Order: sequence, then structure tokens, then C-alpha cells
Amino acid sequence: MKIVFETKRLILREFTESDAEFIITLLNSPGWLKYIGDRNVKTIIQAKNYLIEGPLKSYHVNKFGLSMVELKESNKPIGMCGLLKRDYLDNPDIGFAFLPEYEGFGYAFEIASATLEYAKEEYQISNIMAITVPSNTRSIKLLERLGLRFLKNITIPPSSEVLMLFSN
Repeated sequence: MKIVFETKRLILREFTESDAEFIITLLNSPGWLKYIGDRNVKTIIQAKNYLIEGPLKSYHVNKFGLSMVELKESNKPIGMCGLLKRDYLDNPDIGFAFLPEYEGFGYAFEIASATLEYAKEEYQISNIMAITVPSNTRSIKLLERLGLRFLKNITIPPSSEVLMLFSN
């Protein structure tokens, strides 16, 4: 288990296949389903595959990816945060998601702002993007607080869903 970095209250560490149970919980939480979408991850096998083909592959290919967010005092997993490299974006984008019971405590801002700083220092990535659906007002406010600004609406074929694109 590789720790990426720590903040005052949180630990960001790389995912492992043993995090499959947490992934099932997070990816089926109401906020994930509403704002990110159903990834059809319902079993341990599907969750391990999600981890292998997503974050674990990204660590190998890009040297970064989504990572587990844990409370420092208890090592309790509460969410994920990190950078993604998507084919349809010019620059890496930041992503984050938290279990509903850990929203509203400033954890997302704490870990996301540290992630942006880490990206600059560790990977010399200063231009970061983000995408979200227009109805996700909490994410929009967080992105703006992080210094990202709305650029334009985009769609990613084959989907016709409108997404908001942000950049710093």
C-alpha cells in the first residue's frame, strides 16, 4: 500500500485489489449514481476489475490516478480523489467522490487542494481540468473554490449528456 501524501486529517493512498468492498459501497452510493452514473459494479469480482482496469492501470500508465481517501486518525476509507488522463481532454482532470456520511466536513476541499499542489510539485502538471454534470452544484462550488473556472459545455460521444468543463 503506497501512501501518496497526507494532510492534516487525511491520507491519500493508492488503491489495491483488497479495496473492492469499499468500491462497491462508494460506486453504489446515491451521489455517485446520481452525478457520476451506474458503473455496474455490484460484486467483488466486478469491483476488483474496476480497480485493475481503472486506478491500478492508471498508476502504471500515467504514474497517477484515483486514490483512496482515509481518515488519518482511524484509517477509515471515506472516498477517492486523484487525477485522471482521459482521451477526450487535453490535460489531466481531477476527480473526487465521498461516501455521503463524510460530505460537508471540508474533506473534499482538503484532499483536492492538496492533490492539485501535489500534481504541480511531483509531476509538473499545472493545468488541471474537471468535468461535472450541471446539477452537481456542490462539485461546481468546490471546483470554483479550488480555482478552476468554467470553460464550456461538452458532450462525450456516444452519450448526449451535457457536461461542464472546468480548468484552472
